[in-house]
Amino acid sequence: MKFMKLGTRPDTFYTQEATRTVISDVPSDLTIRINDVTYLLHKYPLLPKSSLLQRLFSELDDCSSSVALDLHDIPGGEEAFELCAKFCYGITINLSAHNFVSAFCAANFLRMTEAVEKGNLVMKLEAFFSSCILEGWKDSVLTLQNTEKCTSGPKILVTWSYTYTRPGYGKKRHQSSVPKDWWTEDVSFLDIDIFRCIVAAVKSTNMLRPQLIGEALHVYASRWLPEITENRPNESSTSQEQDSPGRKKKILETTVGLIPADKGSVSIKFLLRLLRITNFLAVSPVTKAELLRLSGLQLEEATLSDLLLPARSPNDHDQTSTDIDLVTMVLESILRQWRRQTPADESQLLISIQKIGKLIDSYLQVVAKDANMPVQKVASLAETLPGIARPHHDDLYRAINIYLKEHPELSKTEKKQLCRVLDCQKLSPEVRAHAVRNEHLPLRTVVQFLFFEQEKGNFITNKKHTSWELGTSGVLEN
Repeated sequence: MKFMKLGTRPDTFYTQEATRTVISDVPSDLTIRINDVTYLLHKYPLLPKSSLLQRLFSELDDCSSSVALDLHDIPGGEEAFELCAKFCYGITINLSAHNFVSAFCAANFLRMTEAVEKGNLVMKLEAFFSSCILEGWKDSVLTLQNTEKCTSGPKILVTWSYTYTRPGYGKKRHQSSVPKDWWTEDVSFLDIDIFRCIVAAVKSTNMLRPQLIGEALHVYASRWLPEITENRPNESSTSQEQDSPGRKKKILETTVGLIPADKGSVSIKFLLRLLRITNFLAVSPVTKAELLRLSGLQLEEATLSDLLLPARSPNDHDQTSTDIDLVTMVLESILRQWRRQTPADESQLLISIQKIGKLIDSYLQVVAKDANMPVQKVASLAETLPGIARPHHDDLYRAINIYLKEHPELSKTEKKQLCRVLDCQKLSPEVRAHAVRNEHLPLRTVVQFLFFEQEKGNFITNKKHTSWELGTSGVLEN
């Protein structure tokens, strides 16, 4: 970290109760009050360097004796003001990325510019910023982080010092190659408003692939929205304000708004986990609709593990049921999008929807084992898929069979509701043979399967008989 040292005199400020005073043979004639701290200072070093103090002093009715001024709204508070005051007295001050922002804001507030006196503090701070802070990545990020405390360079020159703690990277640190997402971890510590500005600026340059922008969003959200991670980290350092629902809501809505339009810029797993916590944070309908749209477009890329998300609040660790409602909503979203547009390649659309169908049936086989899973939700998800998504019903039958075994208490009506989506014509002969002997199926379904088998058997028999007659007829004619 780079420092700038200004002034040569030793520090002569001292504290007595809530009052800060400068050791001097000259009595104090200027009192500055900032919040709960009172400064007993002198006009002669401060006024020549601050046009704000000059103006406030000139507006007083009586300027001959000691005066008192209130500067409660100075950026950075009393600490920043004291840096500026010490500069005026020539007392040594050390400036770095940690205190640069507060000092710069306070100096600008006091109007310590070149127009007042040459070599003033604002000019020196601007020179330090451009020649030192902007040349180092770490100093730049630290400076951005410290902007939160205040109310109010060319790439080739940057010193490549950065934080990168991804698994496996430590062993490769000696290599000269820099990971493309080297910057994402450092900017994840920033306030959401500053982070948004940085990502928006990076996106506007079109210099980075959308996937790298997506990676930055993922790293940031994982840090501030631990509910989306596999295991919530044991971090007790977050303040109550940082952990508030209002702040999390803002982070979620901002993150979604920054997702690049390019498909695949973020993973379907990330989208689903963001979508899962929208109800807990009461985000805007626009944000939820956008997450549903993006998740639907990438649903065919999901794996079974991506869909197995806990159903209840992240604070409820006892709940094991998966969020089947979320999966149903995403599936409905992509189907609505497909119905509204005319596909340019119908064959590719068929491949995509059948891939999703296979995924959903695999998912149903897992959730069917959940003792708490309502039959209505299973049936609803099973029926949401259009017929073309399932050229075969073997996987669907397995899911239904698992559910019936795990829920023996189902009524006849509930069993019929679950089985009505089954099409016996789309079952393989082996599965159909199992179905007609399945005591868990409702009797009506078994009868339908038996009837189909009988009809099929009669059709085959008639076909063979007709073929024999035709063959015999041919022989006789010859």
